[in-house]
Amino acid sequence: MTNNNPIGVFDSGIGGTSIWTAIHQLLPNEKTIYLADTKNAPYGQKTKQEIVDLSKKNVDFLLDMGCKLIVVACNTATTNAIKELREQYTVPFIGIEPAIKPAATNSKTQTIGILATQGTLNSELFNKATEMYQDTKIIEQVGHGLVQLIENGDLNSPEMAQLLESYLRPMIEANIDYLVLGCSHYPYLIPQIKKILPEHIHIIDSGEAVAKQTQNILREKTGFNNGSVDEPIFYTNGNPKVLSDILENKYKVDEKDF
Repeated sequence: MTNNNPIGVFDSGIGGTSIWTAIHQLLPNEKTIYLADTKNAPYGQKTKQEIVDLSKKNVDFLLDMGCKLIVVACNTATTNAIKELREQYTVPFIGIEPAIKPAATNSKTQTIGILATQGTLNSELFNKATEMYQDTKIIEQVGHGLVQLIENGDLNSPEMAQLLESYLRPMIEANIDYLVLGCSHYPYLIPQIKKILPEHIHIIDSGEAVAKQTQNILREKTGFNNGSVDEPIFYTNGNPKVLSDILENKYKVDEKDF
């Protein structure tokens, strides 16, 4: 089964590029279109209805570009809107959820930490996931301010270091042995996080799992690209330099109002 249309990926900003990278590495022959809704970032402080409406806007844009499947590369959008998206559209959707299962299953201390947005931690989908692991103590922490600093390009700023220290220190003291990154922006903070966490604490993000699920959906439902491989396309409605910098200036980024 073949389908030469592109894979669409969207996030509230640049964070979903961590998911896009995992997909591109696993499926280098697939065409991809990435949409950064930077103008409306962060999604984590918005109401559920606002998140649903923004997600539909992004989906409509990607469908107009002919995408054969859409990856919701945003934890907040997945946990708040993917049910509504699947009900309204016929295209397959792949979401990104905090990787609670591998952390809870493998934890020796039965205590794990999760760093996520308010929108993710408050969502019905997240609460259903945590209910499955009653024997595991889950230390939840809202990453106030982290997404905005990443979107501003301030990954290595003193303010970022101070915020991470204040968020992670209580988790360390609670004896976590797994830290789940519950926002697609946060993998870009792993170098800073590793400076704070003891070596025995494992860090888990969802990039590899999402890439494998994308491969499964292509195989089972939509088909793989067997034509030419075009350069990935990146759109942002914010400052294109920030997206270009996170991509190490390897790809062209187009500024577009949507």
